[in-house]
Amino acid sequence: MNRVTLFGASYSVYVRIVRLVLEEVGVPYDLVEVDIFSKEGVPADYRARQPFGRIPALEHDGFQLFETDAIAGYIVDRFNSRALLPEEVEERARMRQIMRIMDNYGYQALVWGLYVEEMERDRAGRLRQDELERARKCLGVLEDLAAPVYLVGTHLTLADLWTLPMLAYFNLAPSGRALLRDAPKLAAWLERMQVRPTVVATRFPAEQKAL
Repeated sequence: MNRVTLFGASYSVYVRIVRLVLEEVGVPYDLVEVDIFSKEGVPADYRARQPFGRIPALEHDGFQLFETDAIAGYIVDRFNSRALLPEEVEERARMRQIMRIMDNYGYQALVWGLYVEEMERDRAGRLRQDELERARKCLGVLEDLAAPVYLVGTHLTLADLWTLPMLAYFNLAPSGRALLRDAPKLAAWLERMQVRPTVVATRFPAEQKAL
């Protein structure tokens, strides 16, 4: 069986989600860097893999796939690793709920709305109250939903791997660190997750720089 090839950028939240799934399942893979934000734009050969020009995309044994959720599901099913999926119906539903919260609200509020604004657009200490409030609301919802050990129950699930990259960026921003102090369960979860070998192996360049 051929190695998995993952196309995307090491700075991408969604590429890291797939990398975390691959690492946790123990699947060897090659990361082919694709910078969709370069001055030249999305490479033409990559558009053949992903017509919408987003990352990541995956190829395995001639099978091509894009969309993070589909890729994660393929990895879990193809390599027969159900450990990342809760057995209980309620916990599996909660896992999906947290994943969709992060996709639909967390990514914009925590990454683009706070980390990018403070750390890449030089707005540290100058965010509007409504921008901070969106991040605070998202954290509050996650804090209420989070179980004591992992986000869903006592075992690592896809919910943890979806949330980690977004909170990793969030935690690099001054306002993010300050807001996390009001979310003690999430702050403790993040501290535990950050020393996990798969998380260390997939650190963002910005995290490496901050060490």
